[in-house]
Amino acid sequence: MSLVKIHATEYPIYKVFSNDFVFTIPLYQRPYAWTTEQAGELIEDLLTALGGGNEPIDDVNPYFLGSIVLIKGDKPDAQVVDGQQRLTTLTILLAALRTLVQPEYGTPLTKFLYEKGDPILDTPNRYRLTLAKRDADFFKEYIQNEGGISNLKDINAAALSDSQKNIKENAMLFLNRLEKISESQRVRLAQFIIKQCFLVTVSTPDLDSAYRIFSVLNERGLDLSLTDILKAEIIGPIPDTQKEAYTSKWEDTQEELGRDEFQNLFTHIRMIYRKKKLSSSILKEFREYVHPTDNPQQFIDKTLCPLADALDTIKTATYQNDKRTEEVNQLFKQLNHIDNSDWIPPAIFYLSNNHNNPDRLVQFFTDLDRLAAGLMIRRANINERLERYGRLIAVIERGEDLYTPDSPLKITSEEKNNILKMLDGDLYRVKKIRLYVLLRLDAALSEGEASYNFSNVTVEHVLPQNPASNSMWVKWFSSVEERERYIHRIGNLVLLSSGKNSQAQNYDFDLKKQKYFTTKTGVSPFALTTQVLNEQEWTPEVIERRQKKLIDKLKEVLRLE
Repeated sequence: MSLVKIHATEYPIYKVFSNDFVFTIPLYQRPYAWTTEQAGELIEDLLTALGGGNEPIDDVNPYFLGSIVLIKGDKPDAQVVDGQQRLTTLTILLAALRTLVQPEYGTPLTKFLYEKGDPILDTPNRYRLTLAKRDADFFKEYIQNEGGISNLKDINAAALSDSQKNIKENAMLFLNRLEKISESQRVRLAQFIIKQCFLVTVSTPDLDSAYRIFSVLNERGLDLSLTDILKAEIIGPIPDTQKEAYTSKWEDTQEELGRDEFQNLFTHIRMIYRKKKLSSSILKEFREYVHPTDNPQQFIDKTLCPLADALDTIKTATYQNDKRTEEVNQLFKQLNHIDNSDWIPPAIFYLSNNHNNPDRLVQFFTDLDRLAAGLMIRRANINERLERYGRLIAVIERGEDLYTPDSPLKITSEEKNNILKMLDGDLYRVKKIRLYVLLRLDAALSEGEASYNFSNVTVEHVLPQNPASNSMWVKWFSSVEERERYIHRIGNLVLLSSGKNSQAQNYDFDLKKQKYFTTKTGVSPFALTTQVLNEQEWTPEVIERRQKKLIDKLKEVLRLE
């Protein structure tokens, strides 16, 4: 059994960016992702470590920049498994320094960015760091080549990918920050980075060993995400002839969803395969139950991309078909107001399998919306939700009838009663559902989807919580017990679209309608509130009548009959 040698060596930057290493970013790596936040922290840390003194650079305390993981043998060629962000950002910083110091200092900095080619020998420039293909030429032209940063300033950011935007913004950040210090300090900073800043390079010639190191470093707290590790594991074994195409599929999907939502997608995929609550690390369960490396191309083509498309369609409510498009998208919008994401795995699983059948989609998502809303309203805990959705995924997977009385998609009689009990009780006290319920109700009363462009919609009482002793409220509700019976129920609640004077909450009914329940135009945008404006008095009988009508409407909306 051969032993794979792992080398870990500390190098100053002048050795890192030398002929000893030719760094390349493998196709399966995520694009450059550091923003001005991380880049700003780096330059401020370096300036702080450098200090403001004039002692020889060799006497300044060394600065440790962290570690990088490489696949590297005896030759200079080195694939960067971990460390792309630091190496790229350091290159941008050196290029910015080269731009702002005198040529006698700037010209020598070029050799840390690339080794110039020889026109006599007809050899090209050899760049110290080559990014993945989609960004490589951009990085060479606008960062590594002389004068590139000057041309970068004029590029329209709208024409750039996210990674290229990060490159540009970080370059501009460095230029602006460096212009605020003296020429001599810029020279000292360049010398400090080159001579007194160090990286530990961890290298192994074996691909699997490099990935294991990568994973261990991640588990010990480095900023490597679940999707970074899985990308390395899944894209890595794909033959070189197909690697670029599948890398593009992966990165296009990530960019379309956004980094956070893309990461969420993997938790949803795990749930689709596992059908149970997470019991260990998501990385371990993803490997154990999804098996993406068994056939990486099939995983990307048949699982990742279709489910990503389904997730994007649901989150943006942009389903397209020749019929029933509006109905499907309305159901997606309603589901997106649920206060948890546990319903998403069965939703994307079903949509990806039935995308071209809008009739099926309307039937399924109508019931899923009712199930998710019901679980939310009766405050089912996460264990109950995941167990229920796990059973639903299993039924979808087996192709069984989803609409039998005992289907996990259907709400039982007991569940209906518990939902109605919650709705017919002191709804205002259940803060996590009151706004959701009232907005669903208001949309239904508006005979369609009501669209509100208000940043702050609040739930308010008609009968106030603390009426004045000489007010009309006390005449209509003669005892504290009677007020307590009605005050927090749905019949006594309305929606307001903006903050109001808190004192107005206790106005008598007529004045409250005039000053508290109306807008500048005199018309409330909420059907729930407009109904109250039409009442001449607000008595227990009025609330009882309104309570029954609103509960009946909710029974209709949520199909609780």
